[in-house]
Amino acid sequence: MPDYAAVVERLVAQARVPEACHTGTLVRLVGMTLEARGIMAPLGALCEVESAVGHHKVQAEVVGFHDQTLFLMPFTEPVGIGPGASVRVLANSSEASLGPALLGRVIDAFGEPLDGGPKPDCPDRLALLGLPLNPMERGPINQVIDVGVKAINGLLTMGRGQRIGLVAGSGVGKSSLLGMITRNTKVDVVVIGLIGERGREVQAFINEVLGPEGRAKSVVIAAPANVSPVMRLKATHLTHVIAEYFRDQGKNVLMLMDSLTRVAHAQREIGLAIGEPPTAKGYPPSVFALLPNLIERTGVGRNGYGAITAIYTVLAEGDDAQDPIVDIARASLDGQVMLSRKLADAAHYPAIDLNGSISRVMQNLVPPDDLKLANRVRRLWSLYQQNQDLISVGAYEAGSNADIDLAIALRPQLEAFLRQDMHEGVDYQRTRDGIRELTGA
Repeated sequence: MPDYAAVVERLVAQARVPEACHTGTLVRLVGMTLEARGIMAPLGALCEVESAVGHHKVQAEVVGFHDQTLFLMPFTEPVGIGPGASVRVLANSSEASLGPALLGRVIDAFGEPLDGGPKPDCPDRLALLGLPLNPMERGPINQVIDVGVKAINGLLTMGRGQRIGLVAGSGVGKSSLLGMITRNTKVDVVVIGLIGERGREVQAFINEVLGPEGRAKSVVIAAPANVSPVMRLKATHLTHVIAEYFRDQGKNVLMLMDSLTRVAHAQREIGLAIGEPPTAKGYPPSVFALLPNLIERTGVGRNGYGAITAIYTVLAEGDDAQDPIVDIARASLDGQVMLSRKLADAAHYPAIDLNGSISRVMQNLVPPDDLKLANRVRRLWSLYQQNQDLISVGAYEAGSNADIDLAIALRPQLEAFLRQDMHEGVDYQRTRDGIRELTGA
């Protein structure tokens, strides 16, 4: 684990520190939250808490306040901290160190290396929360981005600068599909945020998915499930600000976030700890404000200068497609790819179910004839799904509906077309030719 005391000291040396470091007193510890009085600090300020006995120190961030009481959340377990501990403001805001030296590195929420290498030498600094873009200055999404996956290239065509969600329950293949997209998409920079996932997945993703060639143009920010929720949120904002940094240099950036749901969980932990009222499934209102703000940080840059194509994985808890996080992601993103447990159980990979999947910018990217063919394939897939029970038990009588007859006849070819080995890439043009051959166009 990084030495967070040393990390914060470096951040303080680089950040603007108040003219006089105000000092207060710790009055209460409730769950994950420290409460301090006699101190003034804004939200997001970095503080140091030092025990009066044993001189134990922990670093924390201001996450809320009530009257004259500040609520702080520590970056590590507050072991050794007791009543009367002193609280000192170190910096009023968080900044990120940015630069080309980040490429090829694996870092934590503070930008500290996790790969055993030296600290990246980054000359530029930006606020962790980034700067909002005027929506009227954004360029259009008018270029196809080839992700190398037939079902997406052909039937859910994505554009450069689009934001899309991979929605599924646990164990259905979200990470494997994310790996396929990472390997096959031709971009300048890949920024990967592994937030709240299992720690073993970090090394597996780097070694098995990225490989040496992919890693050279990638930045991986890892905050696994065992770290503080405030660290997971910092890692989320760091992922976005790194992607923004490279986008504003005119680069074509692919940003992958695994997963948006774990980000919501981190904000839920913080919100409930400081007294926010729980709403749907226990999520406080701050969660529903955070997610759209994060998503809006991605997309096409000013006047089409650089773009962040963002792919967020979204965990549908209990395979519930009406989960509140799935619902807000669906409303905020430019489309979603739904993964089906039923298809995964039938060894149909990637388990992309065209029912419920959509790319909201596809009509602006492909010629009208190609769009018509894609819609025809989607209709045949949907018709078969809707009538599958009747077909399976032999209750459907051939000749009753010409479209259903065609859907039954083409089902084996459709399934074969949509299946794809995870180490195979199929480019956009080959996919379009395959659709024409499949439909006889």
